[in-house]
Amino acid sequence: MFQSSSSRTAFRRRLLKWFDANQRDLPWRKNRTPYRIWVSEIMLQQTQVATVIDYYLRFMKRFPTVEKLAAAEQSEVLKLWEGLGYYRRARQLHGAAQVVAEQHGGKFPIDFDNVLALPGIGRYTAGAILSISLDQQLPILEGNTIRLFARLLALPDDPRTSTNQKLLWEFAESILPRKRCGDFNQALMELGSEVCTPKKPNCSQCPVASDCQAYVQGLQAEIPAPSKKIKYEDLHEAVVVVRKGSGSKTKYLVRRCGPDERWTGLWDFPRYQVADGKVEMALATELKKQTGLTAVITPTTKRIKHAVTKYRITLDCYVAEKPTGRLKKNQTATQWVSRDELAGLPMSTTGRKIATALDKLSERLLF
Repeated sequence: MFQSSSSRTAFRRRLLKWFDANQRDLPWRKNRTPYRIWVSEIMLQQTQVATVIDYYLRFMKRFPTVEKLAAAEQSEVLKLWEGLGYYRRARQLHGAAQVVAEQHGGKFPIDFDNVLALPGIGRYTAGAILSISLDQQLPILEGNTIRLFARLLALPDDPRTSTNQKLLWEFAESILPRKRCGDFNQALMELGSEVCTPKKPNCSQCPVASDCQAYVQGLQAEIPAPSKKIKYEDLHEAVVVVRKGSGSKTKYLVRRCGPDERWTGLWDFPRYQVADGKVEMALATELKKQTGLTAVITPTTKRIKHAVTKYRITLDCYVAEKPTGRLKKNQTATQWVSRDELAGLPMSTTGRKIATALDKLSERLLF
């Protein structure tokens, strides 16, 4: 299969016919400029389509051109990204926009090598941008198409090994049509997303089932072979909500995460790793060491469990009221902010969860 030009032509025809009849109505499929496709592709990395749509619409309303994105403050970009996760994508998107403004006169490049050279863009993303927006004859390979191709070829081994990745890139290139490359690549991804799903693929609705060697051999449930599972590292952390004042004059202590930290550029409440023992005393020592403030710290009943990259984090919340002392002069990334100011800062997901519960401070944060 796929060895003859006639078989490849028939495959393309069936796939494009299915796509024309079944493609989803997605906002980035309208007015397909390189900039709009670029933003959508970065947002869609490791994030489901349904989640991305509203973020994409808000982002494009605020930054309709690459020039406007380049001119924005990173904090505003991160604020619009808040909740999407993997914030490195947003920082690289902003940095790449500045490169486009400085090196390409504000016009998104249309040459593959120039696109590939931008921060945060790899071979797949460059090919997707240029094929979907400009119909350039470039292959793509990402999660959905890796699974689809592995089944089409009945690839028995892990498709993410370097050897199999090379094979799949060659296959992706070999089946490209001369025309409608952008639609063809979108059709491949759409088929993988909606029909050739990881579990229980809907083979009866697949327009290319007759071309699929895994289906013919009854192996669609076993292919692709699973990749190695992520080994998570357990972390125990504590966040300290420090406040001063009362009523409308209440302010909270927050800090901006540094370049080498999780959530670089985002704001969070003071957060520390904890060990067994006298946690409150240890937190008070760390708070004074970091900020210069002295406070009595008490626990709350709030515990958040979440995962970030390779870490499984248990986060316990503490409260520190009536702090004394002054912030260290070199703590430019640590500030006292009001509730209104807090709402305008880009925050980590857990930081935002805590911020939304601050009204219960009067109940000693027992929430």
